[in-house]
Amino acid sequence: MFPLKLLAGASFAASTLLSLAPALAQTAQPGAPAASPVTTVPASPAAAPATGLPQAAATDAAREQDAIFLQLRDAARQNDAAKAAELAARLPGYAIPSYVDYYRLKPRLGSASNEEVLDFLKRYEGSAIADRLRNDWLLELGRKRDWLNFDRELPLFVKNDDYQVKCYALLSRAVKGQNVASEARALLDNPPLYGEACAALVAQLAQSGQFTNADLLAQLRLAGEMHATGPSRRTALLLGASDTRAAQAVDVPALAMARGIGTTRAEHEIYLVAVGRMARTSLKLATVALNKNAPKLSAEEKAIGWSNIALAASLVLAPEAYDYWQRAAGAPLSETQAEWKTRIALRRGDWKMVRATIEAMPADQRALSAWTYWLGRAHQAQGRKEDAQALFRRIADQNNFYGQLALEEIGQQISIPPSAMGQTAPTAAELAQMAANPGFKRALKFFSLRLRFEGTREWNWTLQNFSDRQLLVAAEYARQNEILDRMVNTSERTRTEFDYTQRFPAPHNDILHPTAQGLGLDQAWVYGLIRQESRFISDAQSGVGASGLMQVMPSTGKWVAEKIGMTDYGHGMLNDIRTNILLGTNYLNMVLNNAEGSQVLATASYNAGPGRTRTWRGLLNAPMEGAVWVETIPFEETRNYVRNVMSNATNYAALFEKRPQSLKARLGTIMPRGGTIALP
Repeated sequence: MFPLKLLAGASFAASTLLSLAPALAQTAQPGAPAASPVTTVPASPAAAPATGLPQAAATDAAREQDAIFLQLRDAARQNDAAKAAELAARLPGYAIPSYVDYYRLKPRLGSASNEEVLDFLKRYEGSAIADRLRNDWLLELGRKRDWLNFDRELPLFVKNDDYQVKCYALLSRAVKGQNVASEARALLDNPPLYGEACAALVAQLAQSGQFTNADLLAQLRLAGEMHATGPSRRTALLLGASDTRAAQAVDVPALAMARGIGTTRAEHEIYLVAVGRMARTSLKLATVALNKNAPKLSAEEKAIGWSNIALAASLVLAPEAYDYWQRAAGAPLSETQAEWKTRIALRRGDWKMVRATIEAMPADQRALSAWTYWLGRAHQAQGRKEDAQALFRRIADQNNFYGQLALEEIGQQISIPPSAMGQTAPTAAELAQMAANPGFKRALKFFSLRLRFEGTREWNWTLQNFSDRQLLVAAEYARQNEILDRMVNTSERTRTEFDYTQRFPAPHNDILHPTAQGLGLDQAWVYGLIRQESRFISDAQSGVGASGLMQVMPSTGKWVAEKIGMTDYGHGMLNDIRTNILLGTNYLNMVLNNAEGSQVLATASYNAGPGRTRTWRGLLNAPMEGAVWVETIPFEETRNYVRNVMSNATNYAALFEKRPQSLKARLGTIMPRGGTIALP
């Protein structure tokens, strides 16, 4: 029995609160890609201020200022306006004045005059923090229903990526009598994120008649599916039903079912929500309840009930899920339900159902690379080769899991394009231009303060409108400053020029290569996993405590250290690069052996724990194509994780071996437990 590596937040993709220490510079080793030749331009993101003081005193003064700035940030986040004002007054001439002003203003945004806010926006026009403040102000204006100022500021919001602001934008138009129902239906798909803005939008559309009872019933179903009690209550009231019963259906489904099915359409829907929630705990009780009341339900209502049960069954890969989806024919499906109906059809090999379900998806969902690929496979299975090839070609240029699979379906394999940077290295002048960029200066200052969120925001904002050449130079600048996650992210943005030594770096190969070789591990796979886990941030910390390059849990590290006889191991050693790689690779080797050599199963085990992976594999009664097995992993985080790691590994193999690779061969075929894993 191997120790469980917790799923929630364990991988880099789920963690947003990571700390940063500079990663060690890359060391070229045999088998690793050579870094592009560059001219080094030293950066000084946190240089001591020119105060005339001795260097040591100036450094101490700078540290004191940084400490005050961090306190200011905390005060602003706690909405302590008085403390924020006092701390900001102690930071004249600080290295990041725009953020001092932002943190001083943010706690007072509800009471600040429009003139004060506009003055800030004018002073810092075009900066990331100005756009952040405009985001904050738009939320405040929306709450106040100040549509005059809201409508003026909204077109100036560059990112326009705030869900609440989008709801306020539609609400502003709706109160003026504009018809926004179709846009609202597309937007209102995530009840847990609704908040005041989206709740007000739903209410406005219901009161004005733009949303019909069918729209509200769909919202009620969605709230139940996503366990969103507040939106469920509010929607029930708009339907003239009991908000208490709606809340019970979500939170205490057994009680809601015991109260009976009711008489109105809304009460029936609440009952069906309860059935779906109960199915998450007991499929048997849910099916008994639905069958008992089936005579009182319309054909559509019965189909909705079965779709709710089918989703719950799908999420645990229950054998009955396929039959439940058959009974759900005719039910309006949420996006999640449509995806899982497709996945269960894939597991059954029912390509007709795969095709029909994908084609019934909304256009934007159907266009996603996953469903484009699987629709192509469905066409191919049904003998529609030309239709299939057209779909595969549509995504074959995407360097991701589905794009790589599609590329192989049109007869090609994954290879590394010629490196643009290898042909023309960045010049000293180009790198100096990056070093002088105010946005990059702010980003590096934040990284030096371990404020990763702010540093990433500033870095990404600065990349706007960069050409491919500028992106590649910026990525090299990130490499020089040993911020490898920004190097990878920046390089991935190029459209026609590529440098895969930036996108798929191989740092610390002097440690990793002999360690992986000694264990017989595929070096490309190990790097593919590290890239997904930590993006090469050597002291990355996840929300559940996983640490370092390979995101090793403390309990796992201790257990592995004991197994390999590492007698001097201590908890504080997890962020030591050599120790982290040693423990991570040994654990990876253990789960690989436990998975009988399947990289797919071992990758899933590394993220979700070997116990869960054994359970999922144990549900197989026949060999399954590796890509289908990955597609139907029940946990979204683990599903995305395995896709990314296997795609990364294929790219690393192409880079290291300098020859085309097959992702399909790497995925292999997953055999039932006790069988043999089919590997390339």
